Amino acid sequence: MEQQAQPKVVPLAEVKELLAKEAERRDLATDQRLSLEHAQRFAALDPTQARKLFKELTAIKAVTEASAAKIVDLLPQHPDDIRAIFAKERVTLDKKDVDQILDLVKNYL
Repeated sequence: MEQQAQPKVVPLAEVKELLAKEAERRDLATDQRLSLEHAQRFAALDPTQARKLFKELTAIKAVTEASAAKIVDLLPQHPDDIRAIFAKERVTLDKKDVDQILDLVKNYL
């Protein structure tokens, strides 16, 4: 039985970049066009900054790619916001990790 590849997790800024490039090549499908509009409206960072922050966040042991993407998209500024992002994860963040995440995010605000 073939294994399906896991979807790549990327921040919203990168989605915006990918869809904008695709829109230059051809007409987007309705769902793609709506996704591009959403990404243009809500992506807080440019793609280069988003990739850099994503990489810095995933260097923290407790941060998965999915949670890093959420952090990049939301740019939380309070410890409770960080804990909310990790509420469904099977990891408990200690204060040091939360502070490290907040410090990284602060560099991009």
